[in-house]
Amino acid sequence: MTEDFYIGTYTKRISRGIYRVTVDTDAAKLTNCEWLASAGSPTYIAKSKAERLYVINKKETDGQTQGGLIIYDMTDKKPRAIQQVLNPGSSPAYVSVDEDRQLVYTANYHTAAVTVYKIADNGSLTQVDQVVDQDPVGPAPEQADGPHPHFADLTPDGRLVVCDLGTDKVYLYDVSAAGKLSPVSHVDLPAGYGPRHITFDAAKGVAYLVGELSSNVATLTYDAQAGKFAVQQITHVIPDDWTAHNGSAAIRLSADGKFVYVSNRGNNSITVLSAADDGTLTTIQRISTEGDFPRDFNWTADESLVLVVHQNSDNASLFKRDAKTGKLTLAQKDFMVPEGVSVLPA
Repeated sequence: MTEDFYIGTYTKRISRGIYRVTVDTDAAKLTNCEWLASAGSPTYIAKSKAERLYVINKKETDGQTQGGLIIYDMTDKKPRAIQQVLNPGSSPAYVSVDEDRQLVYTANYHTAAVTVYKIADNGSLTQVDQVVDQDPVGPAPEQADGPHPHFADLTPDGRLVVCDLGTDKVYLYDVSAAGKLSPVSHVDLPAGYGPRHITFDAAKGVAYLVGELSSNVATLTYDAQAGKFAVQQITHVIPDDWTAHNGSAAIRLSADGKFVYVSNRGNNSITVLSAADDGTLTTIQRISTEGDFPRDFNWTADESLVLVVHQNSDNASLFKRDAKTGKLTLAQKDFMVPEGVSVLPA
């Protein structure tokens, strides 16, 4: 069998936009990387059940930068652009789809804005709300120029959660049917933590928050009824003696809730952690990704194979995953993928 993945990229050097990579699951092999559609540094992609792709997009016109989204209809398996939503300034860092309310959310690292769009029947978007993070920032150099919302997506109970790398906070919002945001609460992380991405284990009532600047994962308890997080544990995911730059990036939780995976840009590794019944974490493996600057990674439908892309070395690696131990073993490396940033099952 084969499974396809959409790859979001930067287009700073050799990439032309969005790519599609095929995994031969029987052979545990990457077999194809084809250019799919144009976009300006489409770093993240979200897919709707209506077979539309909501793709981060950047456009330079007469020296002026515009950032936003380009929407592709994929119902014919060939991309057909249906809309560009662009505003002055840099492009967002994250995009997600809310199927129940038919909304799209973006988090813009540079403008500090979290934006909500309503999806029309034809897949096009209309902005319906926006909040701009304004809290004080942390002490790290990367935080000095202001708030940096890096992630905006749904909690298991349908709230919007926003991770802000600049303010060391994670924010919760209620979302109306029309897409209006109402603040619920926030949780403070240690100074310089740099919240980036978060994933939830609804059964345990916890969330796992990766800190880009601190190379940490925090276990947060999540009280859905009260709409509140609390910090339970913080775990360092790179070697204590590592002194070169590292920015932890993507975080994934296995479907059985037993293992958490984090990619490390700089240390160029994936850290595997086992998750206890109360959500506390223990590091059980750290494995080289066989490339430079591993951004995102994702797994096949049965979670037996893990695909990792590298931004700087223009390659992907494939790992086998042992469901019982959670550990990874290298299956393939040096597969050409240009400027890879995000990995989304197609």
